[in-house]
Amino acid sequence: MRIGIDLGGTNIAGGVIGDGAELLYTKSVPTNAQRPYSEVIYDMGMLAVELAQMAGSSIESMESVGVGSPGTPHKGTGVILYSNNLGWENVPLVQELGRYIPVPIRLDNDANCAALGEYAAGAAKGSRSAVMVTFGTGVGGGIVLDGKIHSGFNSAGGEIGHMVIVSGGERCTCGREGCWESYASATALIRMGNGAADRDPHSLLASIRQKGRLNGRLIFDAAQKGDSAACQVVKGYIWYMAEGITNLVNIFQPEAVVLGGGICAQGDYIADPIREYVAQGVFCKQVELPRIVTATLGNNAGIIGAALL
Repeated sequence: MRIGIDLGGTNIAGGVIGDGAELLYTKSVPTNAQRPYSEVIYDMGMLAVELAQMAGSSIESMESVGVGSPGTPHKGTGVILYSNNLGWENVPLVQELGRYIPVPIRLDNDANCAALGEYAAGAAKGSRSAVMVTFGTGVGGGIVLDGKIHSGFNSAGGEIGHMVIVSGGERCTCGREGCWESYASATALIRMGNGAADRDPHSLLASIRQKGRLNGRLIFDAAQKGDSAACQVVKGYIWYMAEGITNLVNIFQPEAVVLGGGICAQGDYIADPIREYVAQGVFCKQVELPRIVTATLGNNAGIIGAALL
């Protein structure tokens, strides 16, 4: 058995997986990220110990413990080089966690772990290669080639949300202009929805906004009810999603592309037009296209992927 820990800005989620990558036990505790990192890491260690006990075993008998962390963790040194979500810089996570866990500890980015989880046990299971894209507050993702996470020679690769798709476009949180994240994140969708409501105050979208803040689900709901303003927003948003995915297909030609994040609960309402856009936009139209599917593991993907590191 192995333990996976998904370290988030709000919660530390962990689980035990069996030999078939099936999730046997799960538990989470609050991160309280404003604390000193040593306290957060202590809670991670105690969570791992408790998970082993839940499985009727001991932490010493676990094969390994894997950790998925936001930001840029260096796999070789076990150090979190930088994590904006946690407010960490140069944190020796593996060394500190080793004080409580006497088994091998492995570390990677949380989005990479989610991609590995979907590759091994979720929507991309059976594929030789997969790219997962998570559309949330930002756009993140992970690349798995022949069963291994691809993150570059320095562990900082895979930041797919920060490829520019609109030169000189919207300013991104990273400082560049026109990043994919600035057009395909849920944050971008809400920005577009508010803009459309401003332009058409008689639209259903504007009426919904009068009752409270817009979110991705409300915008899609309005589009599915036939509101023209919302339909235009959703059509444009899906086009931006597809533009980036087409780039990824052209570069990696993965066997599967997995769409994740809350917005992808829309299922084939999003996936079908993305498939059509990609088929029209790929460089080589004579080869078989990747499967484009929605994620199936939800929040458990990061736990399972971390355990498999």
